[in-house]
Amino acid sequence: MLRAEIDVEEVVMSNLRIKDCYIITMKAEEELITRGEVALEGDKISYVGEVRENVDDKNFDQVIYASGKVCLPGFINTHTHSPMILFRSFADDLPLMTWLEEKIWPLEDKLTSEDVYWSTLLAIVEMIKSGTTTFNDMYFFMDDMVRAVEESGIRAVLARGLIGLEGKGEVGLKETEDFITRWHNSCQGRIKAMLGPHAPYTCPPEFFREVLAKASKHKLPLHTHLAETSFEVQHCKDNYDKTPVELMDQVGLFDFPVIVAHCVHLTEEDMELMADKKVKVSHNPGSNLKLASGIAPLASMLGKGIEVSLGTDSAASNNNLDLLEEMRLAALIHKARENDPTVIPAYKALEMATREGAKGLFMEEEIGILQEGFKGDLILMDFQKPHLYPQHDLVAHLVYSAQSSDVDTVVIDGEILMENREMKGLDEERIMFNAQKQALELIRR
Repeated sequence: MLRAEIDVEEVVMSNLRIKDCYIITMKAEEELITRGEVALEGDKISYVGEVRENVDDKNFDQVIYASGKVCLPGFINTHTHSPMILFRSFADDLPLMTWLEEKIWPLEDKLTSEDVYWSTLLAIVEMIKSGTTTFNDMYFFMDDMVRAVEESGIRAVLARGLIGLEGKGEVGLKETEDFITRWHNSCQGRIKAMLGPHAPYTCPPEFFREVLAKASKHKLPLHTHLAETSFEVQHCKDNYDKTPVELMDQVGLFDFPVIVAHCVHLTEEDMELMADKKVKVSHNPGSNLKLASGIAPLASMLGKGIEVSLGTDSAASNNNLDLLEEMRLAALIHKARENDPTVIPAYKALEMATREGAKGLFMEEEIGILQEGFKGDLILMDFQKPHLYPQHDLVAHLVYSAQSSDVDTVVIDGEILMENREMKGLDEERIMFNAQKQALELIRR
């Protein structure tokens, strides 16, 4: 069996110094270090600040001279289905339920472990190359997803996707139990588990309660879809005489730590309830636009105190995993929606992709900002580009002008996974070749 050439378990942690760069720590909006240094010892940040002139480069295993670059926390993608990259461009320009029921679900029934392994690796390469250092995923064939995450060095929060219809619930819960037992906090803590009930229209209330019992047993958060389409809202009203948010509150979901994706169709009462219960939201503007699900009331959610982060959803419905694009969409479409150019300013959009992402995954004490003692997850953006000049406002450039190809270096858990746009541990060509091979075989099955 072909594999991706690196065993992260064998990597020896080293000390790294990055110097002479701009630093956006994301600790406070006004905090910009113009000639900065970030030092890492093992998997953690040991120093962030102005360049220390009295510290010798010889004290470090590696020094990156980063003049002209901007250092900031890695992006955090709080909702995706990475193996679905295998379906990219396969079934475009269709309504969500047609897309799911007639195209995607029939193919998913034919997936193999090798399909999931190679497609997850392909998604990880795309995410790393566009600056994502942590992703939150819901799917199946969990051992193969773990294998890809382990070999790549990325950080991931994974949930076995659960469907409570057609007898699938019992199998899914058994696999969830096995996954949590084997893989939660594995790979030096880079892999964490959640519970992943798919959505109110695929998980009846009694099944949701079974999932919540598992969450209570393992003391883990949950990840689900909520109020994504008008179909879902109507389904809940027809069957339960409640909105999806009201239904989830009734079954007890909001009594647990939970991140919910989409939240396009919300009432004022829904948002007040979610704010009161401290429900975290993953906003997925690209996918919502492409599937014509609608535009989430982001400004209203933020105004009520709901913490919102950013997700790409899958590359089957986006069609990429570029969080820079989601930042830009989040900052732009809501200005038009609210007829107010001050809505979602650039810093807020960047915050949603970093610090708020960490909060959404209940990891705000580990990642999302550059601070001593936090995990060594950061990126360098090359600002020596025509589209990033003149440099009046670096944050505005990141949100409105930067491209994924400007991501120069990616460090996760203190390890350099990409430098000068070159992947260090994964063979890109091999992964693309095998993902293409698996995709073509899949549609012939």
